Amino acid sequence: MRISENPAIILLLAAFWDYLIGDPWHWLHPVQVMGWIVKNYTNWLINLWKQKWQRRLGGIVLGLGLIIGSGLWGWLVIHIAHQINTWLATGLEVIILASCFAGKSLRLAAVNVLQSINSGDLKTARSRLSLYVGRDTENLAEAEILRAVLETVAENAIDGVTAPLFYAILGAFLPGIGSVPLALGYKAASTLDSMIGYRREPYTDLGWFSAQLEDRLTWLPCRLTVLTLALFSGKPRHVLSLCRRDALKDPSPNSGWSECVYAAILGVQLGGINTYQGVVKEKPLLGESINPLTREKIELALRLTRHCCLLWLMISEAARLGLIALCVPASSIALLILELYY
Repeated sequence: MRISENPAIILLLAAFWDYLIGDPWHWLHPVQVMGWIVKNYTNWLINLWKQKWQRRLGGIVLGLGLIIGSGLWGWLVIHIAHQINTWLATGLEVIILASCFAGKSLRLAAVNVLQSINSGDLKTARSRLSLYVGRDTENLAEAEILRAVLETVAENAIDGVTAPLFYAILGAFLPGIGSVPLALGYKAASTLDSMIGYRREPYTDLGWFSAQLEDRLTWLPCRLTVLTLALFSGKPRHVLSLCRRDALKDPSPNSGWSECVYAAILGVQLGGINTYQGVVKEKPLLGESINPLTREKIELALRLTRHCCLLWLMISEAARLGLIALCVPASSIALLILELYY
């Protein structure tokens, strides 16, 4: 079978591209285009429409238009490329899919801050951290910097890595659609949420639809990620118990779960007091403070995310070949039983 006829190989190549190469700086990234559209449409709408219902309607049009439009663009690009040359289409699929995964970007962001901490330069570490988080970083101690890095790694592991992969895998099983449209569609939803999905003006009504939709699109891949990581931990019942206890305290339907599963596996505690533009906010405590938060814990969190992706790719190929019962160990079935009955 040729590579172009095997979606699992294309997905694997895209995952390796993201791990080894990531997003070259001089290449135009799909998210940059999405961001440009969101920014300009939002500015236009805010100046033009003032009523609550108008902004909600405009937000719905923006959300559906960008998500469907991104997916349709991806489908057309691959479809047209196939008419020209199969290898061209395969190469484009790999590159576009890799752009939907933020694994290397997330890893480099964490390493960028950790290197400054290792050299004892907390001032530079705070400055670099401010590029990736919304909280105030000027006065953070080393322990708080490490917590911020791990929280960023844990939260973005879902919407930046495993959720796009989930929709790419799902698209591979849909004849005539493929991985690229669904992965791009989810990436558009994630971009919308990160730019306008806020409960503050002027985004309260404009971003309402995008925030709600992204929460729902992320719900299933988030829970599957939690289950997979709990399986890797070797103590799934304990990890899931902590997640049920603490994740529900977070107002977000997904970020509490994504942060809590990493905290539970690593034996650390996340959450606590943060400051945003001088305003103090207290996030719920997630997990138990058994171990100190170190660079090694953050590196382990990044490794867990990679292992999760590799397992999903293996299972998707086994499912495509009808060998799922041979690929998934009995422990995963036991894990699902625990999730249902305990």
